[in-house]
Amino acid sequence: MSFALLKHYLPRGIYGRAALILLLPVVVVQLVVSVVFIQRHFEDVTHQMADAVVRELRMVLGAQEAVLPEIAGLLQIDVRPVEPEALEAPDTRLWYDFSGLVVKTRLRAALPEIAVVDLYDNDIVRLVIDSDRGPLEVVFDRRRISAANPHQLLVNMVFFSVQITIIAFIYLRNQLRPIKRLARAAEAFGRGRHMAYTPGGATEVRAAGTAFVDMRNRIERQIETRTLMLSGVSHDLRTPLTRMRLALSMLEDDDRVPLEQDVTEMQRMIDAFLSFAAGDTESEPESVDPVEMAKSIVEDAQRAGQAVTIHSIEGSGMAMLRPVAMRRALDNLVSNAVRYGARAEVSVAITDKSLRLRVEDDGPGIPEDQRADAQRPFVRLDPARNQDKGSGVGLGLAIATDIARAHGGVLRLGRSDRLGGLRADIVIAR
Repeated sequence: MSFALLKHYLPRGIYGRAALILLLPVVVVQLVVSVVFIQRHFEDVTHQMADAVVRELRMVLGAQEAVLPEIAGLLQIDVRPVEPEALEAPDTRLWYDFSGLVVKTRLRAALPEIAVVDLYDNDIVRLVIDSDRGPLEVVFDRRRISAANPHQLLVNMVFFSVQITIIAFIYLRNQLRPIKRLARAAEAFGRGRHMAYTPGGATEVRAAGTAFVDMRNRIERQIETRTLMLSGVSHDLRTPLTRMRLALSMLEDDDRVPLEQDVTEMQRMIDAFLSFAAGDTESEPESVDPVEMAKSIVEDAQRAGQAVTIHSIEGSGMAMLRPVAMRRALDNLVSNAVRYGARAEVSVAITDKSLRLRVEDDGPGIPEDQRADAQRPFVRLDPARNQDKGSGVGLGLAIATDIARAHGGVLRLGRSDRLGGLRADIVIAR
C-alpha cells in the first residue's frame, strides 16, 4: 500500500527515472560518508585533541603562582584573572560550528570547574574557570582543540560529486535521445503520420528501432495492398454494374424497380468497402476548425431532409485533423443516427487538451455488452438496431473507429441521457 502511494510522487518519464537512479546512490553515499567521517573520524580526533588540552589546563591550574606565567607561556596559553561577574556569562558559538558542541561537552566533562565556554571567535577558545585563585580567563588557539579545516573532505566530496553528476547527466541525455526519437516516431505512426526515423543509440535501442522500421514498412505495405485490392475490385465491378443498369432500363417497371434497388445496394456496398479501406490512408493532418466542420456536416444532412441539429458548442480553436477522413467519420455517425432514430444532435467540445465530437440519437441504442463488437468491421447487431430501416454492411462504426485511432483518439459508445438512444463520442487529444 505504501509503495502504491509512493508511485504517485515518482517521475513518470524515463529521463526522470534514470536521473533518480543516478542521483539516489550518489546522495546516499554522500550521507553515509559524511556520517561516518563526522562520527568516527572527526569526532574522535576532536576528543583526542581536547584531552591533550585538558591535561595542559590542569598543569596550568595546578602550578604555583610564581611559575604560572612561565608554564602558561611555554604552553601558549593566556591566563588572566577576571571579575566574578564573568562566571555568569552564557556559552557562545557560531551556528555552523558543530565541532564546538563536541569541544564544550568534552571540556566540561573533564574539568567541571569550567563555568563559561566562549567559541564565538572561530580562531580562539575562551574559557572562564572558577579556580582556587578565583575566576580566571583562559585563552588558547582553536586549532589546538579541533581540526583546522574539517570541512575540506566534505567540500571536495560534494564538489566532485556535482561534477561527476553533470557529466553523467550529459551522457544519460545522449543515451536517452534515441529512445525519445523512437517514441516520437511510433506515436506519429500511431496517429497515421510517417515521420522520418533512422535507428541509432545503443545496441538494444538500435535493435528496437530497426524492428519498428520493419514493422512500419510491413503495415504500410499491408495497407497499400488492401487499398489496391479493394480499388481493383471496385473498378472491376463497376463496369458490369453499369451494363446491368443499362439492361434494366429496358425492362418493365414491375421487374426493373426491385432489380435496380439491388444494383444500387451493391454499388453502396462497394463504396462502403472503399471508404473503410481509405480510412487511414489520407494525407497529412492540417489545421481545421472542428466547429465549422460540424456545422457544414449538419447543414448537408438538413439539405438531404434529415432531422439533424447542432445541440451545443463548447470552446473554440483549431485542431490538427485530416478533414476528409474526419468528415467521413462524422458523416457515418450522423447517417447511423438518423437511420436508426427519428432525429440526431451533434455537439462539439474543445478544451486545451482534447477535442470531442458527439452524435446522439433517439433510436434503440446498443446494449453495453455489444458496443465493442459494434465497432468491428462487418458486424451487424440485429437485436440492437432496427434493420427494417435499411440494410448495411457493418462498416459505419468501424470506419469511424479507424479514423479516430488514426488521429490518436478513440470512439466511445454510450447511452444518451437526453435522447435515450446511442451516444457516440470521437475524442482526440489536441
